[in-house]
Amino acid sequence: MEIISLIKQVPDSTRVKVDPVTGTLIRAGVPSILNPYDHFALEQAIKLKKEHNAKLTVLSMGPPQAEEVVRLALSLGADRGILLSDRAFAGSDTWATSYTLAQAIRKIGKFDLILAGMMAIDGDTAQTGPGVAQQLRLPQITFCNELKVEGKKLIAKKLIEGGHEIVECIMPVLCTMIMPHEYHPSYPSFMSIYKAQVEKPAELWSLKNIDAEIKLLGLEGSPTRVDKIYPPVSKEKGTMYNGSPSEMVEILIQILKEEEVI
Repeated sequence: MEIISLIKQVPDSTRVKVDPVTGTLIRAGVPSILNPYDHFALEQAIKLKKEHNAKLTVLSMGPPQAEEVVRLALSLGADRGILLSDRAFAGSDTWATSYTLAQAIRKIGKFDLILAGMMAIDGDTAQTGPGVAQQLRLPQITFCNELKVEGKKLIAKKLIEGGHEIVECIMPVLCTMIMPHEYHPSYPSFMSIYKAQVEKPAELWSLKNIDAEIKLLGLEGSPTRVDKIYPPVSKEKGTMYNGSPSEMVEILIQILKEEEVI
């Protein structure tokens, strides 16, 4: 079985700045981590790899510094790690990102299962995983927290409102994973990090490594634009009123009139 795990490096902070011209995040000087949802999906991929003697490839897209999360994945047990990094990819929205990742997956070739986190904590759109599935014309199962493989069939536990459902699908298929509430990510030992660095170097792919149309990449290939970004308005401190029930009714009516509700 061949598994591909999609991972992303994200800022480990909410204090990020936005480029006023492009509307993209300015990541310089901000500490970064492996996106937690992707970390959980990666661990599920590693579990399936061990259970089925599968081959696991991790794929990420980002600036050169994102090689750190690819190396982390290799240290945790992935067999192959690829980072897509090129100025041509800069400024991609979820549409352009999905297209670029899909073209890289086509270059990788054979696969049975693609796993990705439900969303990235720096965007919260939950669109890239489904976008990749659409680009590759694959069936997709979203919001999963448990997976099992039986032969060529994937069995997924999918969260829905008020409970869950069990979904079965013949592979190849793409699944997005949602973290359980009590999830604690695992990290590699020093020896695992050293061994992976020596035996499994990360591969750096640029535009020339994939068959992609320039007009569909980066800012040019992104149909969405950030018009404005700002922090949420702080809630004002509430006001307490005391009095009899009739007095409270009068005060409430006056407030509603001032707010032009009545």
